[in-house]
Amino acid sequence: MRFFDLLTMSVNNLRRRKLRTALTVLGVIIGTASIVVMVSLGIGLKEMTVEQYASYGSLNRIEVMSNYGWGSDSDEEGFLVDETMELFAQIPHVESVSPTLQTYVTLKQGAYTSGTSLIGVSRATLEEIELGQGTLPNPNSNTMELVVGNMVARNFYNSKTGRGYWDTGEMPDVDLYNDSFFMTFQNTGMSDGKQKKYVFPVSGMVAGSAEEYNEHSYGIYVDIDQLKDQLKRVYKKNPIPGQPTNKKGKPYNYFVYDYAYVYVDDMDNVLEVQNAITEMGYQAYSNMQWLEQAQEQTDMIQAVLGGIGAVSMFVAAISIANTMMMSIYERTKEIGVLKVLGCSLGSIRNMFLIEAGFIGFMGGTAGLALSYGISKIVNQFLGSALMGGQSGDISRIPPWLSGMAIVFAIVIGMLAGLFPAIRAMKLSPLAAIRNE
Repeated sequence: MRFFDLLTMSVNNLRRRKLRTALTVLGVIIGTASIVVMVSLGIGLKEMTVEQYASYGSLNRIEVMSNYGWGSDSDEEGFLVDETMELFAQIPHVESVSPTLQTYVTLKQGAYTSGTSLIGVSRATLEEIELGQGTLPNPNSNTMELVVGNMVARNFYNSKTGRGYWDTGEMPDVDLYNDSFFMTFQNTGMSDGKQKKYVFPVSGMVAGSAEEYNEHSYGIYVDIDQLKDQLKRVYKKNPIPGQPTNKKGKPYNYFVYDYAYVYVDDMDNVLEVQNAITEMGYQAYSNMQWLEQAQEQTDMIQAVLGGIGAVSMFVAAISIANTMMMSIYERTKEIGVLKVLGCSLGSIRNMFLIEAGFIGFMGGTAGLALSYGISKIVNQFLGSALMGGQSGDISRIPPWLSGMAIVFAIVIGMLAGLFPAIRAMKLSPLAAIRNE
């Protein structure tokens, strides 16, 4: 018997028992919707966790701290210098290494004053900064150009009253992008006790309002080579604040970096590279080490949610098996007639399997549509609450989950109908025909 003939007979049999079929399909709908929504919540939770950690910094990046300040000031072995950057670059899976140099400066615009960090980074790190205005510094410029964090203005205070944003809750009247401001470096007092003031152009502002925090919000970023040149001009042969000195108090003839960013080719290799750096005697940190711990918890939650949905699907499978058994009892004589007419045992078995699979298909398709509706409601009304205020969809149904849901429903239906189909195949033809 052809597949199309079996499919037609199966559909007609289901149509003759509309109420029973509808109730069985309803069970599959509920089971499919339950398992899809539960799995989608687990997927959303896991993806939002990754997004949350990614907002703190690149997941492919390792931060390596200098050992300077943790032991002897003369312990050059713990310094992060250019030679150290070359060693890091030779570690397998490392794409690039970016040293970072910081110095503390004071800013002044009108009556407002603030202290902040001037951070020198490589061009690769500068390109990671999302700008709201302007452009990145010109690497060929003879003047140091600044990229100002979107929250730097919050730290300004009125030098006359000593009050600022953190006291009044009101933003200071400063505009760091359009108006010039003075910058003074530490310990650069002149013979008359005055601090030498510098004015540097601002090439760009970090994206975001004064209320939107990101990892670059509170710093002022410059090209590291421009910063080193500027520090040499400012301090000449004098010790640079924050830089180590030898036992005689003399500065070294090279820069010691505060920390370095090591970029890895894939986030899956981050922990391997981090361990290699740690074995070299440096302190290394990455978002991946915290994300890995968080993912272990989300995987457990996802397994629990999937288990809850699977219970509903198991109940639906029992309902399909019950429906198919009842169908066999009601159609015993029909089965006997088919056998007497020469219908193969495989065709009889396949007919009932197709019926069960069709019930799974109808329930899976409708259940998937219901899942999208429930997912939309959850995201609209409960998403932020479930994630502690973090924006984004907590329930996410990827295309592969949609396809798997329908396939899973069909397979479950056919598995549930397998025993009744085998029972139908084993019925005695004569006994079946005599059955009333």
